[in-house]
Amino acid sequence: MSDEIKHECGIAFLRLRKPLAYYHQKFGTAFYGLNKLYLLMEKQHNRGQDGAGIATVKLNVSHGNPFMQRIRSNVQQSIADIFAKVQQELETLEKLLPDIQNHPDLLKGNLGYMGEVMLGHLRYGTQGRNNIEYCHPFIKADIQPHRNLCLAGNFNLVNTRELFHTIHKDELANLKMDSDLAAMMEVIHHFLKEEEIKEGDSLNWTRILTEACKLFDGGFVVEGICGNGDAFVMRDKHGIRPAYYYISDEVISVASERPALMTAFKLSANDVQELPAGHALIVSNNGDYKLERIAEEAEKKSCSFERIYFSRGSDLDIYNERKQLGRLLSEKVLKTIQYDLKNTIFSFIPNTAETAFYGLIKGAEKYLNEIKIARIQSWDKNYDEEKLREMIERRVRIEKIAIKDVKMRTFITAESARNEMVQHVYDITYGTVRRGIDSLVIIDDSIVRGTTLRESIIRMLDRLGPRKIIIVSSAPQIRYPDCYGIDMSKMGDFIAFQAAVELLKASNQKHVLLDVYAECQAAEKSGKLQSRNFVKTIYKQFSADDISAQIAKMLRAEDIEAEVDIIFQSIENLHEACPNNRGDWYFSGDYPTPGGNEVVNKAFMNYMEGKDARGY
Repeated sequence: MSDEIKHECGIAFLRLRKPLAYYHQKFGTAFYGLNKLYLLMEKQHNRGQDGAGIATVKLNVSHGNPFMQRIRSNVQQSIADIFAKVQQELETLEKLLPDIQNHPDLLKGNLGYMGEVMLGHLRYGTQGRNNIEYCHPFIKADIQPHRNLCLAGNFNLVNTRELFHTIHKDELANLKMDSDLAAMMEVIHHFLKEEEIKEGDSLNWTRILTEACKLFDGGFVVEGICGNGDAFVMRDKHGIRPAYYYISDEVISVASERPALMTAFKLSANDVQELPAGHALIVSNNGDYKLERIAEEAEKKSCSFERIYFSRGSDLDIYNERKQLGRLLSEKVLKTIQYDLKNTIFSFIPNTAETAFYGLIKGAEKYLNEIKIARIQSWDKNYDEEKLREMIERRVRIEKIAIKDVKMRTFITAESARNEMVQHVYDITYGTVRRGIDSLVIIDDSIVRGTTLRESIIRMLDRLGPRKIIIVSSAPQIRYPDCYGIDMSKMGDFIAFQAAVELLKASNQKHVLLDVYAECQAAEKSGKLQSRNFVKTIYKQFSADDISAQIAKMLRAEDIEAEVDIIFQSIENLHEACPNNRGDWYFSGDYPTPGGNEVVNKAFMNYMEGKDARGY
């Protein structure tokens, strides 16, 4: 998307089901597991660039030897940094034992990260803190091996502080009270400690995770490994965050994105399964596994932004869904340009919108082909080869209008100068547009704040001299905060909300803001801020087209010569294109958990009170 926002994290889990010597003999290396973990993380590096971490558990180690190891990094290229340190440890060992790579048991005994159970994590710091202590995984240490717990995940919880108090911690001041992973760790460990087991007994992870999940309000996929070699990956009851798994007689592996598993293990799409909502994949320390329900059944509300933008488009289903998002916009675009394809150029910004662009073009081409057929049929037989050829060769006009050159650092502090520099993040292709004649249709993934559009992209396109600039969003209007992984938490940031406020002012309805604020205050006082989304009232005063028109007006600076129009996807078309990911709360305001209502109401109250603070 043209607006940069931080979003979901990524997970990678791997359980080797054979001894290390097996992989050394079959694949020529005992580092099979670590190599696969590295590949899973690199193939998901789009999911987190604020930090990374890995953890490993060794099975069947003798008493007194370390069995759980963790390493984290928050530097640039954090994945490479982590695995470079693992490599350095090996190189140091090879100076003493040059032939050690041919001895898997020696490697396991002497290298910290040579184990059978491992997890990896990629982090986007939605809490706004990139300190290394906030990087996943977290470890909860205990004198009993089976009570040592390591967790990482892709999630946000909206009841973090309440969780700390629920488990009656005496040392609250010493905990990361603003860390949802720390809260989740304490809750799961609380129920883990309640397990009374004798030597040789198995932990009842189904009970532990079921009891813990009853307390969590949010969207989550969490991976955990235990000091005794048990492991699990669990998903919230609405399936908000994504998770996929692959199981063979050699490995059990889980990742946030299906193509990562397909690439790492050379699989077809049918080999990889989606982890069902409200379930946990539980792997025991002997390598057995089971898929268990750990949360009550609920309507599936998987995040649609995963399909629109966040997940890589190399997944076949996501690729087709993004094309469909573009195709479903074609009729509205054609009406806006009055079906004048001869004087219209289509393009896309940024590169991630390219797949939706293909769909948009397919829709325009379908219309053009129908026109060709109708025209040729109307000629009867009154045409020659030149006339027929001219008609058949008509095409939708496509150009590479803008190319992102570099990520320029806006080191100049004065706002006017900084905005001037931002304009040059993209290079434009001069000579592609007939000045004063052609219209430009530019598709984007989504529009959040609109800042980049106003200060950079529209200004840049206007220099080409088009008659009209039409910005098309493959996503609907983003109207509400997210609280399940995407860092969109402040009402005032959304251009759709800003437009609604301006429309209220222009129509002498500013009292609506005060009425909604009063409702929020009353609900907070009575402890019912979670009861419903009061902010919906603000948008009910206007149609989606009214808000789109106001957004176009706000994004067109006074010195822009071209007309500017904005087209958004409809929520109905979004559901048609992405039928299995119907989580749309940032567009519709329909939150899947009560905490979502509290977040949006709190975010609105912060706006009204002039607080530059998160809603959760």
